[in-house]
Parts: sequence; structure tokens; C-alpha cells
Amino acid sequence: MKIIHCADLHLDSKMTANLSREQARERRKEILRTFTRMVEYAAKHEVRVILIAGDLFDTRNVSAMVRNTVRDMICSHPEIDFLYLKGNHDSDNFLSKLEDVPQNLLLFGDEWQTYLYGNVAITGLELSRDNRSVCYNSLVLEHDLFNIVTLHGQLENYMSKDQVESISLNDLKNKNIDYLALGHVHSMLMERLDSRGLYCYSGCLEGRGFDECGEKGFVLIDVDEEQRTATYQFVPIAARTLYTLEVDVSGVMTTQEAAGRMEQAIADAAYSSGSMVKFVLTGEVEVDAEFNCEYLQDLFSDYFYFEKVYDQTKLRVNYSDYEKDESLKGEFIRMVLNSDMSEESKTEVIRCGIMALSGEEI
Repeated sequence: MKIIHCADLHLDSKMTANLSREQARERRKEILRTFTRMVEYAAKHEVRVILIAGDLFDTRNVSAMVRNTVRDMICSHPEIDFLYLKGNHDSDNFLSKLEDVPQNLLLFGDEWQTYLYGNVAITGLELSRDNRSVCYNSLVLEHDLFNIVTLHGQLENYMSKDQVESISLNDLKNKNIDYLALGHVHSMLMERLDSRGLYCYSGCLEGRGFDECGEKGFVLIDVDEEQRTATYQFVPIAARTLYTLEVDVSGVMTTQEAAGRMEQAIADAAYSSGSMVKFVLTGEVEVDAEFNCEYLQDLFSDYFYFEKVYDQTKLRVNYSDYEKDESLKGEFIRMVLNSDMSEESKTEVIRCGIMALSGEEI
């Protein structure tokens, strides 16, 4: 029996943080198309269940096109059960707009719900503040079944910017779990839960920002029902991949020299033209070095679908060089170096000041 574990699709995400309005609209369509391609993959490979471990949508007000596309994909594949566990970005809006819930769209609630497929049991629960204190003790699984358990949330002590329910791995150990299917973390992570089972974040289907770099996709679980064992395969499916590319520009003195370093880094990385790339300039540069990130971003604008350039270089400043410099530049640099600003702020202030003193546009 084959099962797809996916999560954090975030359909209808606004996508406006970095992209133009036109690109954001295109990316929303691409993410929806990635969902349909996953369903087509499932049909082609005789997958019995698509397990969605939360955050199918990104907004309460799901557009009619997205809502109808998801419904139609579910209805047109009655041979596949879609097991849907709502996440912290989901709401009842999608379900409430359906005249009839498709028979193959199966839901989880605030109490443990199990769906049985021969020797495979898929159990899930929507975590909340009301059930968190009792849910672990109430989870009872049969020893002789292959048990998949699904939850949406962050592991305890795992840093997250979202206020979602935390998951206690210790309370899930020795519960006869073979595979713990998790959602909320947007990078693929698979580790051992206990002597019997594994826990896994499948990650998101598509990266939406540069905190979601690398290959994105889903996990294909292939269960041997007789032996009650399984194999696991990560399947990349994203339409585009996001990368952070660090470029060491130590010692460069001009924008053109920095561009040469970036050209070489691009050649070495060999990313596809459809990629989204964040260049991070690193290393130490002289106070008098001149390079313009805005110009560099424009220079490479045709290389990839989207790119941006960040300057994280540090200034190579020898205090003794300016200790007795009676020029305005020397006085300015001494004042900044003796301030209580952070090193990052000092770098930026000195760079802007040197540009201003040289009559350049900041």
C-alpha cells in the first residue's frame, strides 16, 4: 500500500513579500499546479492515500478557483482517499463552502480518529489547548498493525515564530507508532522516534521565501502489509527551487570586481534559470571599496526567475590608519568606531559616510 505524506501546501498564499504583483500571481498558480501534479503522481503510481498533515491553505478566505480546483481533484480521483488534518493556517472556510463533502475526503477532529486499511491504521488529531494535556494518554494503538499517526505542530523546544501547539515526542514513544507524520516545519526532517518507529516532517511542497531554500516535495510511504514494514522516499516536486548563494568578495574594490565573483559563483552552482536566488556578499573589504548592490541586482536580473543581493561584508578597518588622520574622513571613521553601535551598524554607517563624502548617491 502506497501513501503520500505531505504538509504545508499554503495554497492561496499572497506571495507578495519579495515578488512583483505579476510574479506573485504566477507563483500562486504554480503552487496550486504543484498540488495537482502531486495528485496526478499519486494516481499514476497507484497511491491509496494522500495524507495532508496541516496547512493545506494559507488564508481563511480561499479563492473560488483554488477551492474548486482542490475539490475537483479530490472528486476526480475516487480511488484515492484524502486524509486532511487542519493546521494553524487552515479554517473551516473550505469545508463550509462545499455543498457536499466528497466521500474520499476524510477528516480528523479534536479527538483521535483512525482510518483502517487492512493492516495499516492511520490515526490523527488536531492539537489544541483543550486536548493537549490528555491526548497522549488517550492514544491507544494496536501492536499488530502498521500504525501511522499524524499531528500538526512544532516539537517542544523547537524555535518557531508562529504560536502553534507543541508536540511532545517523549509522550509519543513506545506507543506502537511506526511512522509519525508531522506538519508545520517547512524542511524535510526524518529521525527515529523510538526502537520501533520514525517521525517525519515532510516539509512544504513549494518554497515561498528564502527561509525555505532547497528541494521541496513529499514523502512516499510504501507499506508491506503482510510484513508490516515500510520503505520511505522523498519525492521533489516543486516548480521552482530557492537558493541562498554566498559569494566571498574579500578584497574587491569595485562593483565590476564583485560582479566577476558573482559570475563565477553562478557558474559553479549551476542553478536552473527558473530558480529564485538570494546572493549574500561576504568577506572583508577595504573602507574605500565601492560596490553597489542595487546595480548588481539589476545586472543579474535576467539570470533567474527572481534574485536579490544582500551585503553582509565586513569592513577591514585598521584603527591606526586613521588615528592621526586630520581629514574629515578620518574624524568620521574614528567617531563611528568609538561609538556603541553594533559592528554591523558601524560597517553600514562608515560605508554610507564614505560614499557621501565622495559625492556618490547613497
